[in-house]
Amino acid sequence: MIAYDEAWFAARAQPGVQRLRAYDPGHDLVALRRRFRESQLVELGSNENPYGPSPAARQAIVDQLHALHRYPDPLGADLKRALAARHGVHPSQILLGNGSHELLMMLGQVFAGPGEDVVFSRYGFAVFALATQAAGATMRVVEALPREHPRMPLGHDLDAITASITDRTKLVYLANPNNPTGTWFGREAFAAFMARVPGEVIVVMDEAYAEMADADADAASALPWLASYPNLLLTRTFSKAYGLAGLRVGYLLGAPGLVAVMERLRESFNVNGPALAACEAALGDEAHLQCACARNAEQRSALSDALAKRGLRVYPSQTNFVLVEFGSRTAQAEADLVARGVVLRPMGGYGLPDCLRITVGDTDENRRLLAAIDAVLE
Repeated sequence: MIAYDEAWFAARAQPGVQRLRAYDPGHDLVALRRRFRESQLVELGSNENPYGPSPAARQAIVDQLHALHRYPDPLGADLKRALAARHGVHPSQILLGNGSHELLMMLGQVFAGPGEDVVFSRYGFAVFALATQAAGATMRVVEALPREHPRMPLGHDLDAITASITDRTKLVYLANPNNPTGTWFGREAFAAFMARVPGEVIVVMDEAYAEMADADADAASALPWLASYPNLLLTRTFSKAYGLAGLRVGYLLGAPGLVAVMERLRESFNVNGPALAACEAALGDEAHLQCACARNAEQRSALSDALAKRGLRVYPSQTNFVLVEFGSRTAQAEADLVARGVVLRPMGGYGLPDCLRITVGDTDENRRLLAAIDAVLE
């Protein structure tokens, strides 16, 4: 008799899927909310924005509730026009996704396959590896800058990434600033990198945290180079700086021809009606965005200083999280913090088992976090 278990079905999956492991979202937050009650749980493991979305976005969602029986605009035309105006591009250069996660996965499906390579940095965003494996392509993981690097420990080594490109390379994934390290690279380094990349290789820049980078940090965006390099594209999200993680909306900016090919695979109605309206409204509330980013920068600096004073190594960051080295006590510290209702993100899955990623919370969340860390480290 056949045992229709996971192994049986996995053996019949495509080779790329057979090698995959499901994306790890971290802790079961729903269960932890029930255990601690939501008001008592300090959730600092998912890089969410504690200040929430614009009031205009909230109202836009309410205004859409009467139309839930209708399909949303399959083209997302109004949101595309708003994004085009904001970024100085044509709507034909924009692809909307169910979060940037969907778009990064689609890029692998569309542009890579068996016998072809995809290049990305070690400690890069986990979806880069998932997209490559699902497409059946070969991962070329480039070593990151060493922990002892004087300026950007664990950051992307753009020179090494360039050297790893061969005639089999179809895609290069970058993230700036990068998750989970928080590191970034500057405009001059990126310009030199693009000048060396062959024109037939597609370069993907994931900019999920771009809005949160300080203006004087010199964190390069791909946006100024899009007109010069048709093989370059960027992805962004409304989940982080805009505080709309629950709606799952991301977008891609690239050459019209690239977007047109991607549209062939895009799921119909992949962004829902309330989400389309809320994101368009959020784009119109620049004051709320700037306030949230300024408060994040202030709390990021204060939290980094407080953690460093406790003898912990805090890696440089231009995001809404910090990577913190706890050393040999990492696993026990993380478990003890969860027992106290403080949820951080363990980094073993990224190859950094001695580190935890800590979302920058608001003043009260960071105060409760530090008190819990003091209790655990004692």
